[in-house]
Amino acid sequence: MSNVGLLLAGVKLMVLGMGMVFVFLVLMILCMMFMRRVLKPFEHLFAPPAPPARKAAPAAAPAAGRVGIVAAAVAAVADYRRNG
Repeated sequence: MSNVGLLLAGVKLMVLGMGMVFVFLVLMILCMMFMRRVLKPFEHLFAPPAPPARKAAPAAAPAAGRVGIVAAAVAAVADYRRNG
């Protein structure tokens, strides 16, 4: 088989594969729409949606006992940047 023939066979296979994926996705969307209509009468049986999450509290300052550790870490980073 020539290079052109192999290239055409590859293109045919690619188009066939893409078509199959497209058909599957359309079928999946149709099934989801059908299930939404079927399950609509039973909506009251499902759990209510969760309330929205609250924002996290701002980070607290380091505890009094950890101030020395934080200072040592800052000094080590500064020394590393200065001396490499």
